[in-house]
Amino acid sequence: MSDRTRSRIIPGLLYRNAPEAIEWLCRVFGFEKHAVHEGPNNTILHAELTLGGGMVMLGSGGGSSSKYLKQPDELGGFETRSDNIIVEDADAVYARAKEAGAEFIIDIEDKPYGGRGFSCRDLEGRIWNVGTYDPWQRK
Repeated sequence: MSDRTRSRIIPGLLYRNAPEAIEWLCRVFGFEKHAVHEGPNNTILHAELTLGGGMVMLGSGGGSSSKYLKQPDELGGFETRSDNIIVEDADAVYARAKEAGAEFIIDIEDKPYGGRGFSCRDLEGRIWNVGTYDPWQRK
């Protein structure tokens, strides 16, 4: 996918410690800060992190939709969705995730449909699928 291609689907996430989550996501997965709007008491009103042509938005919660969302630890560690990240070097990202304390739910492996990847939980338990498989590049 070209960096000039922008996704029209942008996942939104809430974190209890959004400033720490932003740093973790940038350091481990390679996201870049597109916009970060800080709030009072070390909170994030709204942040936009980009990776290639994709973006996630996140914040500390407290907004109008927050009452409809739960954290993974409030659901017994379960998630109702996961995010997928396409990377150039899954092994390098895996090493950074391991160093950052990610919990791996699927260890790094070659995928039967192509590519190489893994699945892990971030510092607040959200599930991320990371790999080199690019569904936009049909073989």
